Amino acid sequence: MAVESSPKMNKTVLNRFLSLPQPENKVQAMYIWIDGTGENLRAKTRTLNFVPKSVSDLPKWNYDGSSTYQSEGRNSDTYLHPVAMYKDPFRLGNNKLVLCDTYKYNGSPTESNRRISCLQAMEAAKDFKPWFGIEQEYTLLDMDGRPFGWPKNGFPGPQGPYYCGVGPNKVCARDIVESHYRACLYAGINISGSNAEVMPSQWEYQVGPCEGIDIGDELWVSRFILHRVAEEFGVCVTLDPKPIPGDWNGAGAHCNFSTKAMREDNGIIHIENAIDKLSRQHLRHIKAYDPHGGKDNERRLTGKHETSSIHDFSAGVANRGASVRIPRQTAEDKKGYLEDRRPASNCDPYSVTEALVRTICLDE
Repeated sequence: MAVESSPKMNKTVLNRFLSLPQPENKVQAMYIWIDGTGENLRAKTRTLNFVPKSVSDLPKWNYDGSSTYQSEGRNSDTYLHPVAMYKDPFRLGNNKLVLCDTYKYNGSPTESNRRISCLQAMEAAKDFKPWFGIEQEYTLLDMDGRPFGWPKNGFPGPQGPYYCGVGPNKVCARDIVESHYRACLYAGINISGSNAEVMPSQWEYQVGPCEGIDIGDELWVSRFILHRVAEEFGVCVTLDPKPIPGDWNGAGAHCNFSTKAMREDNGIIHIENAIDKLSRQHLRHIKAYDPHGGKDNERRLTGKHETSSIHDFSAGVANRGASVRIPRQTAEDKKGYLEDRRPASNCDPYSVTEALVRTICLDE
């Protein structure tokens, strides 16, 4: 059972205390990590007695891994290794958000630490200059688990007027979207846009272009910021790929990808070669594109609602029902990028981008 909301919390009182002066040599660093589910985030804060200038200044830390599905209670210490640092849009000032890798007591990475393998692939492929952009779709829920703003005893009208909609009868909770966008910009996330999606209470934002490992780091921190912003409004965020069964769109995390060669003149040749490689590794990518080896995505990739079938690989120009789409502009310019539409909304971006690099660049 989920915890109940706290509607009586008074933000005016909170702001009174947050406005208290903070000592110049004291910094609140919120350490963020991925728990044992491979899709949920955890966080806790420590005080630093200095202002960190780079991630290498940050100390390692530990936590109770038995409470995050990452260790046994009899040997629970699990370790946090800082890997990326951002400005904190909630506490402001010199305070920081710190993304961390997770390691077991013996120094080996936890099962949900997929960043280390991804980083190895990105280092091996760095001469290809791989760029990524991820379109993160998500759905807002009330505390009862119902899409936020939906009628309590019924359903909204059929899909059609909601995509990029404007007006209170078309979209819900734009305040959360705008707050998240600004918070990401403040933090230093390369957020590049947002829009209302096809299902009411479903939204999307885009992160990128980012090169190499940065896309995974920035997407994970942008997700943390999204959950944290929604918390302020008493609204829940779900990344479930098919939050509402039936004739409603699911949620994905389409991944746009290019190499330096694809972005140059006649790069379409390299794009077509990449698609050929992807066609021969379809099952491998499906397994990598949601935290549960394709089982979550199975509910979404049905061949309906702007998706391809999970069982078959397909590609086409401007085809949103294909596994991989070549944007119309890319086809006309004969250079640009491809869009892999298969990743689920709850994917681990480290797994997705690693799979793309290993298949396309490293021929593994």
